[in-house]
Amino acid sequence: MDQFSVQIFAVIHQIPQGKVTSYGAIAKLAGYPGYARQVGKVLSNLPKDTRLPWYRVMNSQGQISLKGDSLQRQKVKLMEDGIEVSASGKVKLSVYQWQP
Repeated sequence: MDQFSVQIFAVIHQIPQGKVTSYGAIAKLAGYPGYARQVGKVLSNLPKDTRLPWYRVMNSQGQISLKGDSLQRQKVKLMEDGIEVSASGKVKLSVYQWQP
């Protein structure tokens, strides 16, 4: 595994239950500001059975970026975490954003 992925995973592991953050915030915290798209790419290649709380990462507007079944899967996981998610897949960042 490359160093970028290791650092991204280390940050994501720190997101507490009931909180979310953005791809850009993850990149910045990992020491790679401006690499939000690359964070998304790394997360898109995770195995389905991963224990990494990938579902706590969304776009900077608090919107789930995934489509179809993946959007529904992320929405369910967030709700199981105690996070309110709108029908369109949006989370209120003012309430749920992680501030390390």
